[in-house]
Amino acid sequence: MDNIRPVPDFLPALEAAALLPGKGETVLLAGKRIAVFNVDGQFYALDDDCPHRGGPLGPGWVEAGKYTVACPLHGWEFDLKTGACLTVPARPVRAYPVRVVEGKVEVGIE
Repeated sequence: MDNIRPVPDFLPALEAAALLPGKGETVLLAGKRIAVFNVDGQFYALDDDCPHRGGPLGPGWVEAGKYTVACPLHGWEFDLKTGACLTVPARPVRAYPVRVVEGKVEVGIE
């Protein structure tokens, strides 16, 4: 029973139409800064803080074919699907489940 994880509460983050493909935006949900990204109509969410120097990932550079975001401060890259750091052996950032309901992007927060 120790490996049972709570079901996340999905919280509305923003209107899907407001976040253009290839862009990210930082939102505040349940007291956490979350970076939400649109890659070719698919949405992803990560913790907004780069573990290197705390740079914001929301305004980072998104690469569609690679499904990555690069921190705008020093270029560390993170996988949008898993949060894994792809640049150097470093701590990953947390990835969150995302869904779109009635035109709103919702992020699952435990």
